[in-house]
Amino acid sequence: MLKPNHLCPGDVVGVIAPAGPPDLKQLQQGVRYLKSLGLQVCLGQTVRLKKGYLSGTDEERLSDLHYMFQNPQIKAVFCARGGYGTARIAEQVNYELIRCHPKIFWGYSDITYLHTAIRQYSGLITFHGPMIASEWTETDIISFRQLFTPVEIVYTSAVSSLQVIKPGRANGRIVGGNLTLLTDSLGTPFEIQTAGNILFMEEVDEPLYRIDAMLNHLRLAGKFSSVAGIALGEFTTDKQDEAQYHSELNDLFVHYFHNCAVPVVQGFSMGHGQPNFGFPLGARAVMNTCFPLLSIEPGIS
Repeated sequence: MLKPNHLCPGDVVGVIAPAGPPDLKQLQQGVRYLKSLGLQVCLGQTVRLKKGYLSGTDEERLSDLHYMFQNPQIKAVFCARGGYGTARIAEQVNYELIRCHPKIFWGYSDITYLHTAIRQYSGLITFHGPMIASEWTETDIISFRQLFTPVEIVYTSAVSSLQVIKPGRANGRIVGGNLTLLTDSLGTPFEIQTAGNILFMEEVDEPLYRIDAMLNHLRLAGKFSSVAGIALGEFTTDKQDEAQYHSELNDLFVHYFHNCAVPVVQGFSMGHGQPNFGFPLGARAVMNTCFPLLSIEPGIS
């Protein structure tokens, strides 16, 4: 796997919108945060474009992505927002260009499709973390520090309450992202490869029957059979009876994973909730339920 170079104060970073159009007020706030880290910001053309639920045409969004990777002055590429649209451009992405110009690529949610495609076709470690056009917390800001200095990420119950569904110890590269996007990849050239890896999953505002259906789809596709371990992140809901939702969600997790031959842990604050801890996808990781903990190697060089 390729590790991108670390950032230095004064570096220029690019911000693009490869999926949906961002809220411009929140985008401006995110740009201010990046500048507070000592970075210069180059906004892609797509952050101000809107074509229905997309941030410009497929060609415009693809061009923005290619420009940021090809431009030697740009040291990292941050996504402004998720929504929908990255699957539409995945087939046209120049993965050889990305492999030859490896740099930090950061985002989550719909960006999951590009994370998987870039890792599997370019061999580049990418980063799952909060969008630029979102409401940042202090923890979110701290997450960006891993891009300046190589540091191992160690996530324990001191960060959030972790529940062990299946005990054990796992070693492997951590892959995954949003459950819907992982399921959407099945049967395509960008199908998520889980064999020997630690699979991370998160989701937002999906009814329980949809989560059930997607987990069953992944199971039937064999994505749990050869996995090294499973880490479950935030599964957030806007329902009023949140306690009942999560109780029934836990029953779903137990149903699908209690007979697993590998460790399964839930409760990681990674995904659509706040805080949203950033971490490198494709990096080597260890999950141990004795503590429990998830340790991930630095994603930069």
